[in-house]
Parts: sequence; C-alpha cells; structure tokens
Amino acid sequence: MNANEKAVADVLTKYEAALNQSDTEAVMKLYADDGVFMPQNSPSSVGADAVRKAYETVFKTIKLTVKFNVAEVVGMAPDWVFAPPIQPDVKVHATGAGGPEANQELFVFQKVDGAWKIARYCFATTNHHEHRFFRMT
Repeated sequence: MNANEKAVADVLTKYEAALNQSDTEAVMKLYADDGVFMPQNSPSSVGADAVRKAYETVFKTIKLTVKFNVAEVVGMAPDWVFAPPIQPDVKVHATGAGGPEANQELFVFQKVDGAWKIARYCFATTNHHEHRFFRMT
C-alpha cells in the first residue's frame, strides 16, 4: 500500500468509527467543506450544512455497524482518488428491525491542505429485500 492508499484507508477507519458511534461531529471532520453525500432514495446533500443535517437524520433513524473493507484506492489526479468498499449492518431505531446490508458504494477523496477528505460519497443497496430506513428531504 502506498502513502496515499494508507492515508485514505485511515480516513475510512475514522469514518467507520464515527458511523458506529453515531458521531456527526467526527463524520464532519472527515468531509471536505463542499462535500456531497448521496444516499439512495434521497436527494444529494451538498455542502457542510446539508451533509451535517443528513447525518443527523441517519443517526436518529438507524444504528450502523460498519466494517469497511477497502478493495482498492485508485488515483485519478494528484489530489483525487476513489475507493469502493463495504458491507454494513443496520438497526432501525423505530422498529428494532435490522440485518446485513449489501451496498454498492463509492467514495471520492480530495486532498485538502495536505489531508485526504471525503469529497463525494454515494451508496445504493443490492439487497433484494431493500430497506427504506430513511428519506432525507
């Protein structure tokens, strides 16, 4: 693993911990100021305020148990890479229901002031029994 790959993997480890702790502030430290969060069945959240609000909604709605397995980190330009990881478990706070998720996910990272930040993150489930835990509108 080269230095950029290690640095991006470290960001994903911190993001994993923040998700598992439902910690919006820790998540926000990992996003670029103009970051975009694109969950399925919801409009994109663009910029820090919208991303913060989206994660607050996520954490009020579900409990995540995430373990990122970084398949690859691919450089696109000196300050841009992408990485497709993960298979989380989720628990719906309102009903207590939960189980494994199977997602197609894509992170795009940008190096900002020497640190890798999440610039774009999108996901969609591949489960046939699709969970519609939340809609952020």
